Amino acid sequence: MMTYDTILRAAMAQSAVDLNCAAEDFGLTENQAVLSAPDDRARNYLELPFYCQLVSYGSNVVASASEEFLPSVRQYIDKYGAVRCFETPQMHVLNDELEKRGYRVCFMAEYFLPDPAVMRPLTCAYECRVLTPDEFALYYTPSFSNALCERRKQYDVLAVGAYDGEKLIGLAGASADCDTMWQIGVDVLPEYRRQGVGSAITSRLAYEIMARDKVPFYCAAWSNVRSVRNAVKSGFLPAWVEMTAKSRAFVDKMNGVI
Repeated sequence: MMTYDTILRAAMAQSAVDLNCAAEDFGLTENQAVLSAPDDRARNYLELPFYCQLVSYGSNVVASASEEFLPSVRQYIDKYGAVRCFETPQMHVLNDELEKRGYRVCFMAEYFLPDPAVMRPLTCAYECRVLTPDEFALYYTPSFSNALCERRKQYDVLAVGAYDGEKLIGLAGASADCDTMWQIGVDVLPEYRRQGVGSAITSRLAYEIMARDKVPFYCAAWSNVRSVRNAVKSGFLPAWVEMTAKSRAFVDKMNGVI
């Protein structure tokens, strides 16, 4: 049976693959900087090697970077503590160094893991159904773009849908992002929110994933309060944070500049 400790250790092991470091590095008190490298076992949506990636499980920061940027990021994490490395105004120091090389801080996200000791099955006023890929194939629409990803549909392996009659009103999808961990994404139609639908389908999907001996994980931007509340209500705890640098062209494209 999975415990929070075994789940956390599995997540650290995967982060170690992603960053090209040792899982034990995340439990150290000193910040660590390592050279990024591609790895076939990494989460399949990551673009490796990283130019600059910072990860913290709370004890320290592990930075994985290119050979060119490794001295700069090492200097940054040596100067600031684990929490301050992810905060403004300190983050501007890192971004200034990235800008000199045509990169910018791009993504900042918080990741959550389930705690089986506090989780409980949640229900809502609507019928919830477990769905296979054939059954959710029709739902690759803008309304459910967080639960399912059209560009990466080959990794969508399982879902739980909430139905008002035969109308799909909420969907939690699982993406097999690596061998051991499946990521959960959730969408609820606006008119059905604040009724417990999101937490019902999220917690149900988490149980279904663990029953298949995989570790469910959940990602949210730190400012997405609604998503964070859903994670916590569904029995997930904050586990780690990530900061990702991308090229200036990539960031500009996301911002609609080019």
